Amino acid sequence: MPFLEALLLLRADPSQQWESAMLASRLYIRERVASELLADLCTGGIARSGDPPAAHCYRYDPVDVALRDRIDRLAELYARQLVDVTHLIHSSLERQAQQFADAFRLRKDEER
Repeated sequence: MPFLEALLLLRADPSQQWESAMLASRLYIRERVASELLADLCTGGIARSGDPPAAHCYRYDPVDVALRDRIDRLAELYARQLVDVTHLIHSSLERQAQQFADAFRLRKDEER
């Protein structure tokens, strides 16, 4: 969820330059996590380093129109179906956690 929230926050004002401390404050997360989110957004071609680059600022700037369009559709869907999207994300995380737990249980059973 923090990645999606960071993405949508940057998208809301493309001219705004974001530092990790600003993002952390807005999303109520640790600055280290915010810094990682900003780096991930850059790696994904969703954001880029702002001006000047040494300031460690980032702004929304998808690498191409197709990505921008997909993000716009995602933002629209999220705005209309917030609860459904949130449940989808969390159910996926719960499934992954259960798969991890099941894999551990299988290994424990094999040791016996």
